[in-house]
Amino acid sequence: MMKEIIVDKKYHEKKLNKVILEKLPNINYPTFCKLLRKKDIKINGKRTNKDSIIYENDVIEIYLPKEMENIRIDLDKVYEDENILVINKPVNIEVTGTNSLTEIINKQYTNCEFKPQPCHRIDRNTTGLVVFAKNKESLEILFRKFKEHEIEKHYLALVYGIPNKQEERLEAYLFKDNKKSQVYISDNFKKGYQKIITKYSVLEKRKDNTALLDVEIETGRTHQIRAHLAYVGYPIIGDGKYGKNEINKRFGKKYQMLCSYKLKFNFKSESGRLSYLSGKKIELNNINM
Repeated sequence: MMKEIIVDKKYHEKKLNKVILEKLPNINYPTFCKLLRKKDIKINGKRTNKDSIIYENDVIEIYLPKEMENIRIDLDKVYEDENILVINKPVNIEVTGTNSLTEIINKQYTNCEFKPQPCHRIDRNTTGLVVFAKNKESLEILFRKFKEHEIEKHYLALVYGIPNKQEERLEAYLFKDNKKSQVYISDNFKKGYQKIITKYSVLEKRKDNTALLDVEIETGRTHQIRAHLAYVGYPIIGDGKYGKNEINKRFGKKYQMLCSYKLKFNFKSESGRLSYLSGKKIELNNINM
């Protein structure tokens, strides 16, 4: 199967890989390199290399192998109107970046002037609700609402260990190590650490020494829920970074059992064209944990 891309002004004088990886989210960088080695990518009918610079109106031809012909990603749309789109994100995909949920959505909304943009993020292997704005005004409003905590984000977490308290509001400090892509928790403030607040309530206690928690974060830091719960002794089952490998193996879980399952729009300030959302709740049902 041959895919053809006519280069638009946005990609004028950019590298070849940029346009292909952004225009064809099913192709990752290793696949791109493999296609080049097999001489399955041409610019204006001529073979090329990964460092080629492309120009407006160039014609790129990509010859895809048969196994990629029927690749199709179905979006699980939980809610949509003229201003917002709420997607139930699957596991093993980033919200933004190359081959991300955003790229897949943009590919399916090619006829829109404004491509839907995410208003917040969840981890690659965390599932659940992600809100996208379908116009610039809604994006600006939702960025502000998330920042000012006027949208509640609730998660379901299956943890090992049963908390002594039915509900608790945890406060600590978090440091993000960008080089290791890992965070560290401290009870006391240290240089470079930021305050975090994580609330949980126990929804279910199970005989296998696990508990299902409703978790709400008042601060949205990287890996906050996963690291904070592990720090207080309740690691999320399946979490390979902050959990315990022997527990993950025992339960046969490869990804963290964490799902963004409920959003509440609690607008307290001016919300413009999104005022109709105030008081609305969007929730996933029948989550298997």
